[in-house]
Amino acid sequence: MRIHRLEITAFGPFAGTERIDFDRLSAHGLFLLNGATGAGKTSVLDAICFALYGSVPGARQEGKRLRSDHADAGTEPRVTCEFSAQGRHFEVSRSPAWNKPSARGKNGFTEQKANTLLRERVDGQWLEKSGRNDEAGAEITALLGMDRDQFTRVVMLPQGDFAAFLRSKASDRLVLLQSLFGTQRFEAVEQELGRRAAAARAEVETLNGSLGLLLAQAEAEAAGLGLDLDGAPDRDDADALLAWLGAGTQAAAAERQAAAGEAEQRAAVLAGRLEDLAARAARQAKLAAAHQRRAGAEAAAPELDATAARLQRHRKAEVLGGQLQALDSADAAAERAAADAAGAAAELLAAALTDPELAALPPAAGGAGPDAGLVDGTALRGELARLRSLRAVLEERLPDEEKLAALTARCAALRTGVATLQETRRAGSAVLDALRSESLALASAVGPLEAMAAEAQLRAKEAAAAEELVAVVGRHTAAAADCARITERHRVARDSYQDRRQHWLDLREERLANAAAELAAQLRTDEPCPVCGSAEHPAPAQAAASALAIADAEQAAQEAAEAAEAELADLERVLREAEQNLAVLAAQGGDTDPGVARSDADRAQERAAEAALAAADLDSNRARRAALEEEISAAERERAQAGEQLAQAESSLIEVTGQADGLDAALAALRAGHESLAARLDSVRGTTALLERADAAAGSLEQARERAAEARTRLELALPESGFESAAAARAVLLPAPEAAQLEAAVRAGRDEIARLEELFASEDLVLAAQELADGGAVDEAGLDQLRAESAGADRSAREAALAAGLAAKSVLALDRISAEYAGQAAAGREPRERAELWTAVAESARGGGENTYRMSLNSYVLAARLEQVAAAATERLIGMSDGRYTLQHTDARAARNQKSGLGLEVVDQWTGQRRDTATLSGGESFMASLALALGLADVVQMESGGVDIETLFVDEGFGSLDEQSLEQVMDALEGLRDGGRVVGLVSHVAEMKQRITTQLQVVKGRNGSTLHISDDVPA
Repeated sequence: MRIHRLEITAFGPFAGTERIDFDRLSAHGLFLLNGATGAGKTSVLDAICFALYGSVPGARQEGKRLRSDHADAGTEPRVTCEFSAQGRHFEVSRSPAWNKPSARGKNGFTEQKANTLLRERVDGQWLEKSGRNDEAGAEITALLGMDRDQFTRVVMLPQGDFAAFLRSKASDRLVLLQSLFGTQRFEAVEQELGRRAAAARAEVETLNGSLGLLLAQAEAEAAGLGLDLDGAPDRDDADALLAWLGAGTQAAAAERQAAAGEAEQRAAVLAGRLEDLAARAARQAKLAAAHQRRAGAEAAAPELDATAARLQRHRKAEVLGGQLQALDSADAAAERAAADAAGAAAELLAAALTDPELAALPPAAGGAGPDAGLVDGTALRGELARLRSLRAVLEERLPDEEKLAALTARCAALRTGVATLQETRRAGSAVLDALRSESLALASAVGPLEAMAAEAQLRAKEAAAAEELVAVVGRHTAAAADCARITERHRVARDSYQDRRQHWLDLREERLANAAAELAAQLRTDEPCPVCGSAEHPAPAQAAASALAIADAEQAAQEAAEAAEAELADLERVLREAEQNLAVLAAQGGDTDPGVARSDADRAQERAAEAALAAADLDSNRARRAALEEEISAAERERAQAGEQLAQAESSLIEVTGQADGLDAALAALRAGHESLAARLDSVRGTTALLERADAAAGSLEQARERAAEARTRLELALPESGFESAAAARAVLLPAPEAAQLEAAVRAGRDEIARLEELFASEDLVLAAQELADGGAVDEAGLDQLRAESAGADRSAREAALAAGLAAKSVLALDRISAEYAGQAAAGREPRERAELWTAVAESARGGGENTYRMSLNSYVLAARLEQVAAAATERLIGMSDGRYTLQHTDARAARNQKSGLGLEVVDQWTGQRRDTATLSGGESFMASLALALGLADVVQMESGGVDIETLFVDEGFGSLDEQSLEQVMDALEGLRDGGRVVGLVSHVAEMKQRITTQLQVVKGRNGSTLHISDDVPA
């Protein structure tokens, strides 16, 4: 992948549009990304990463706004990158989400969504490939063969991370290696093996629990039969225990079966004896009861004969019962009809005295006969016909009266409505005038408010900017004081480091000068010299001072110098951060006079408050005017509508009043002095009802008299045939129906009892009972009760013995079933146990436990292989940088204190042949080793990504810790990266780097943002 062009607009510290021609930079193969602290060197790398992947590396994605704070409010932030990969040419343009100024948006801004455009150059023309963020990102990832994290590790080499990686523990290295090589699948395999092992162990535990439950069930079955388990085999020998329990249970079952047979035989003998004696006693009791019943029947015979004779006379009189009942009913009906007719006539005559409708009714008949007080029937029916005709006429005209009432009510409602509409019209006119006056007053006040409100947003931004400047000034003052303190500490630490380093070098020179004396001090008689090999030492060199003391002093001085160097490096980092922070604050205006900044902020706040108040008043004015326009329109519509309704109501009132007057005159004659037609109709209906009741009562009286005469004639004709002289004689012997039925039932029951007694005494049981009573006398009740008790006890004992024998037999069967089930489950459990042991051993080994003596997990094992590849690739770089002295080597030596192994790194000093920990490297050596490690890791990750061709690399800061010779060697190694057309960009502040690398991408910062310039002056 090669980058050709990068265009940055309103992104990071770049306020305008900056264009970088990487083809121009690539012409020299090696270029320097140079600029002051905080100018935006890292933002160039962020822009490349954002264009390709839509996000910036690591924590900068969350802790940094992508849009430039220096850019104009309306400028869209955008990054465009033109690159080639896999023989194809592409251009990707991305814009992050940002807030665009808008007069209609909330708080004056409208949120703009992130957008992406991916194009490919084909045959000299740009063809659009995708306009979606996710789709373009997926296609670019497929083209480059790397995701964002791999890209930032392989293309943008972060030296600080790899220096920490070089010195970190194995557990810390695992995190970075796992994120780069994606070995989470091996960690997932470890977890899956653990889950399977746990599942296999759980299966075995379940099986053991089931077997234990079967043994407990077997012991419970045996205990239920009363077996003593003290002599039983132990549970560890389950087969022997089950066999012992089975034998004991079978023996107990046989004993209980024999006892049950004996108890059943004795119960059968006693039951037979009891059955014979109880049958004899029952027959004797039945015979005694029969004698008692026959005595009672003989005593009741005379009364039964008298009852039968009385019942016979009743049956003869019962033949005339229908005629007698009919005569009684007819006489009673005639009496009731006469009383009803007299009452109706009296009511009618009383009503005629007050009711004008009955003025033509004739008077009632006089005298003392049965018809005294009754009205003539013919006259009554004539008057009734007249009233019925009048009622029909009134009912027909009744709706006209309801219509008149409705017209009258409508007249009253129309009069009320007319008055209401007139009042509404007057009130609406007054309201409309008031609304128009208020609207004119609001319109006159709009102009001044609009002029002031137009500046509200601008003044608010000015006030916020002024307050931010005050805060920046305060932070700048504090940062300047902090920077001064740190500078002084750095000066003191630098002096101390230089003194200690010089002291160490002096001691080293002294030790080298006395090297011969140091070797002479180690010579032993008759032992070969380590230099010449001779066993004789005729003239060993004499040291001016103790050689061992000088070596110890040199070691102590070296350690003190390294400690001072580490302290100085920490202070340099802190000082750079403080200077960068101070420069950023100065670029933001932090060097402004505090009093001036505070005064400007107060004035800006006052102006913003005035504009905000005017804007609020303007919004309120506009809202009220809009509401008034709607209210005025509504009031005008209501007034016009009220006028139309008033005219319609007055016209309707005139029409309805005329209709009501005409109809009232037509109905006055029919009322005949009554309040209304309904009132007269009610009166006519009441009078008609009186006449109808009187007419009906007279007709009912005539019919009742005719039915009574007919019933009397039929009774007189039937008396001679029944044997009675008169109706009174027949009535005397008649019985009520319930009494007659009762007497008949008593006669039938007495005769049936006599017949049943004759059959009973002839039965076989009573005959046998009489013979037994004569031969052996009565049964002894006490002996019978004793025999019952003995038989019941024997039967109960037999049932208990049978139940015990049945339970014992079930226990035998249950033990057989349990033994068979135990054997089956034990046989089936052998394979799960073996499987659980195997899974547990494999899972423990994969986790780094068990027989895994190196304590290396599967994930660590895979990463160890990758680290070995990285170390080999890094060694190729480090040999050239260190003049062949150092190599990096992976080690899987077992870690101390039982910690996990597999991810160790060692540095091999080829000059001494010694291996040592990477933490013992000096600052410059650590930089070279970490740079080599980063380049080696980039090569391995590149191969892991399918051999992706990376033609553009960026190497971050870190060259300041190198001496002149080491810098030369590192530069030679970086020069070698250009082989094959690769382009390398270096990020550094080192002055010598600026002199060596003439092709530079310079980042210049200013108060209004940073700018980019390319300098490629080649020295003569």
